[in-house]
Formats: sequence, structure tokens, C-alpha cells
Amino acid sequence: MQPEALGTRAPRAPLLEVEGLFVSYGAITALKDVTLSVGQGEVVALIGANGAGKTSTLRAVSGLLKPAKGTVRLRGDDITGLKANLVVGKGLAHAPEGRGIFPNLTVQENLDLGAWLRRDTAEIANDLEQSFARFPVLKARRLQLAGTLSGGEQQMLAISRALMSRPTLLLLDEPSLGLAPQVTQTIFRMLREVNAAGMSILLVEQNAHLALNLAHWAYVLETGELVMQGGGKDLLASEAIRKAYLGE
Repeated sequence: MQPEALGTRAPRAPLLEVEGLFVSYGAITALKDVTLSVGQGEVVALIGANGAGKTSTLRAVSGLLKPAKGTVRLRGDDITGLKANLVVGKGLAHAPEGRGIFPNLTVQENLDLGAWLRRDTAEIANDLEQSFARFPVLKARRLQLAGTLSGGEQQMLAISRALMSRPTLLLLDEPSLGLAPQVTQTIFRMLREVNAAGMSILLVEQNAHLALNLAHWAYVLETGELVMQGGGKDLLASEAIRKAYLGE
């Protein structure tokens, strides 16, 4: 069943194509026939209640989970079930829920690991300085153990580490979770900037208002199935979405 659509989508060259994705945890089916796409230079948001399957979708796309069924293509290449370390080499980076930093390594070492597969030394140095320009606190704490950073600083580090791989597609899972409003604003301002520079983003975000304001296109997940899709602003204006996810 095709999800209800609101608004029209601007034509873009396909980057990520997910078709008929099923994910199971034992006897429990977490995703049922999920089909979605992300275009070149597009921000796509995935919203839904807790347990709807948003994180499972990102994990299946990035290779952290092997789907039971379905296809994942990145720039036309089938990456279904490919291990996560190999997916990174294809140009996809995933900043997971919970940040996933290495707490016993320094900020600098975490960022260096983000560029592990790269060999363009001069460009790596440029990207490192760009990370520090985006989040000056990381430069100030570059020799500090990552586990001693605040929650907001750890999130900045997790996103910056993902960007150090120079992905064409960035997957973000709950980047604002547990953060102060000012830190959240800083992170979302940075996401607008990297998208304006051409990076595509697939975003899972508990704050539906923030997500839909950023997104060119968005999907709504309910109990593992897509039930609605549309332009970010179109969904934001939807009475059903406002009641279900914006507390109105």
C-alpha cells in the first residue's frame, strides 16, 4: 500500500533508494515493506512515535542490520546487507542514536578515525579544521577524552566524526535527543550549512517541528509501515501530523 502523499516532490537525481524493506528481530517484524528514497542534495526526514521502526530503517540502510527482505541501493549500486565498514567506503556515514563515540579516545583520535579510509592527507587536514570551525569547543577540547565531554559536545563530535569520512549521504539518528535548546539550534544550523554545500541527509528526529522545517521531503512511520509522505512544510501544515507529533 502506497502511503498518502501531501505536496509534490522536486525532481532530483536518486542517491538512496530503499525498496520493500523488511526487518525482523526474531519473530517480531520491525519494518514491513518500507520504500523510500533520498535525492541528491536532499534532506529527508523520517518521523514517527517511539518503536515505529525509524532506527531500524537507518541501521538496515547503513549495514548495522541485515534486512530480511528488500533492496537498498546507493547511487544505483546494491548495498543490501553489506557490512557497515564497507558501506562507509561507498560514501555513506551514520551518526547513530546514543552517539557511539569512543569514550577512552581523545576528541582528535575520534575525528581521525572518521577519516580512517581516506588517503588524501591534505584534504583530511582541511576537513579537520572545518570541523573545528563549525564547533570551536571541539578544538578547545581536542586532547580531552571524549567520554568526559558534555552530551552536547559528544553529539557535535559524533556528527563531525561522520563528516570526516566525506560522505555523500549522512544518516542522523536523533541528533537533538537530550540536548539543551541552544545546542540543538547550533547543530541544526550546521546541518543546513552542510546540506547547502550539497550533502544529502536522511534524518530521524524526535522533534518533528525541527525535522520538518529542515526537510525537503519526509516520511511518517507507524508500527513499521509508512503511512504518509510529503514535503516537510506540507506535513508541518497537516492537522493530522500536528495533532499526532506536535502536541496540538
